Amino acid sequence: MRAILMESRGGPEVLRYGEIETPRAGAGQVAVRVRAVALNHLDVWVRKGAASPKLPLPHILGCDVAGVVEEVGPGVEHLRAGEGVVVNPGVSCGRCERCLSGRDNLCPQYQILGEHRWGGYAEVVVVPQANVLPMPPRLGFPEAASLPLTFLTAWQMVVDKLQVRPGEDVLVMAAGSGVSVAAIQIAKLHGARVIATASSPAKLEAARALGADETVNYLEPGWSKRVRELTGGKGADAVVDHTGADFWQEVLRSTAWGGRIAVAGASSGYEALTPMAHIFYRQLTVYGSTMASKSRLFPILQLVSEGKFNPVVGAVLPLEQAAEGHRLLEERKVFGKVVLTVEG
Repeated sequence: MRAILMESRGGPEVLRYGEIETPRAGAGQVAVRVRAVALNHLDVWVRKGAASPKLPLPHILGCDVAGVVEEVGPGVEHLRAGEGVVVNPGVSCGRCERCLSGRDNLCPQYQILGEHRWGGYAEVVVVPQANVLPMPPRLGFPEAASLPLTFLTAWQMVVDKLQVRPGEDVLVMAAGSGVSVAAIQIAKLHGARVIATASSPAKLEAARALGADETVNYLEPGWSKRVRELTGGKGADAVVDHTGADFWQEVLRSTAWGGRIAVAGASSGYEALTPMAHIFYRQLTVYGSTMASKSRLFPILQLVSEGKFNPVVGAVLPLEQAAEGHRLLEERKVFGKVVLTVEG
């Protein structure tokens, strides 16, 4: 099969378009013919070696896949060849206490497709049957591929960790990212007033079109003061953040006394200075968050089917232009998802 192989760590140029043996579905597995695969910043971190630095090479990136069932292995009864499907990128053992209690993203053997195991920058990907769900009929493949990782991540942050309530002020950082596009919509569905940040007037306008009530440019010095102005001096009750070290102290200043912050990444750097008085004196709660339970994709896809959530696709490229897709992602030129399409 055709695939994009990561043969070393480095810039986008390490991604090579080539051929590799097509994987087959084993017992309890499903082979999915990829029609679209969405890019995530996780792909960039893996490529650079910041994430999973000991990963054997060559490797195939790609967390978020939409396609059609190509083949089912022994024991798979609920799927048939030709069905349109979305792939849940979180893979766990399915047997341990955490998996069986619905906390599979805390499984000791937890893996993310495209990070810890071969992913979707290819014509075919093989996953456990538990990771395959029907594709919402109202979506095309690029839109469906834009859903899983970002909406799962945002759902756990907004609903499970922050437990956002009606009437709360929720600050969503970097509104143009896939996670934040999802977080804005999820927070609005739960009755919040959303303040979104972005780095350009165009992205701020797009955030408003998506449902954000207020917007702030986080490249302006002291932008946290604007967040406080918009909240009557209080600050945000809850914050969705994945922007990293460069913005961390302003995030802290933007948060209300007794407020909550959920962190799911560190795009600008991992080592952030935290004045401890912000945490204990102002009684802030900081949650770490990675992905979500596989079960959360069921309500997400239902809400997408009902038209209450909409994926946002910012750019579509053919698979062989994966390196260009990475450049677009790193340069933050796109609002929403960058998606690679694979010809059938």
